[in-house]
Amino acid sequence: MPGDAEIRDILTSVKTIALVGWSPKPDRPSHRVAAFLKARGYRVIPVNPGQAGQVALGETVVASLAEAGPVDMVDIFRRSEEAGAVADEAVALGAKVVWMQLGVVDEAAAERARAAGVQVVMDRCPAIEIPRLGL
Repeated sequence: MPGDAEIRDILTSVKTIALVGWSPKPDRPSHRVAAFLKARGYRVIPVNPGQAGQVALGETVVASLAEAGPVDMVDIFRRSEEAGAVADEAVALGAKVVWMQLGVVDEAAAERARAAGVQVVMDRCPAIEIPRLGL
């Protein structure tokens, strides 16, 4: 797992984040984290096929990661068994960072991403790490 220095580097260098599994429901963690990241100055592109075409966070919700365009980081709010495919797609699309949310772990996908030169964070939340690191 990356240490604090690497997480700090990730969170201070990325600008555009695709948030896979975004929910329009304000009580859902994916909604709250997306709003938090947007408020901290990141461009957050919500990815949710059931909500595609709506506008949220100043962006049009897209149905797939491929439609998000170039992004620096992919934040995955999906079950661990679904995270690998998203991580592989993130690598194929040229993301610099694959971030799997709290409770989301796929070691095989993480190894594939790292082998492609992509930084990987698993089982962490940027909305927790940013204040914890004083960013």
